[in-house]
Amino acid sequence: METLSYEIIIDAPLQKVWDILWGPETYSEWTQFFGSGSKMKSDWKVGGKTYFMGSDSEGMVSTIDSLNEPTEIVFKHLGMVKDGVEDTESKEVKEWSGSFEKYFLIDFDGKTKLHAEVQTEKSWEEHINMGFTKGLQMVKELAERN
Repeated sequence: METLSYEIIIDAPLQKVWDILWGPETYSEWTQFFGSGSKMKSDWKVGGKTYFMGSDSEGMVSTIDSLNEPTEIVFKHLGMVKDGVEDTESKEVKEWSGSFEKYFLIDFDGKTKLHAEVQTEKSWEEHINMGFTKGLQMVKELAERN
């Protein structure tokens, strides 16, 4: 398992960047670089359920491990969703289940330093790098637009 990290400075306050990251309209804009039609559905509860889904109705089931809006959220990935069925027990899923995806927003003199970390398999590194590099740039553009 690799831990990859990304950072970008955004000329916008913490709450605005948070809202861009997790708002239903803007979430699919910045996550398009991981897969088109990306959506997130969450109960926003620590220990609850969060789904990261693609346009094909397949994706990941996760939980929020820690939450402190608007400065921190840590997702713990639990398994896959395929054809509407959650898989948290297969050998394939158990190889990466429990991996984390973390977002930290730090006030930086009125700007926001957005730091993201993700644990992933080596075979996904190129895809994840491209998604975060382009995705965080899109978050910056969206947050600085107005």
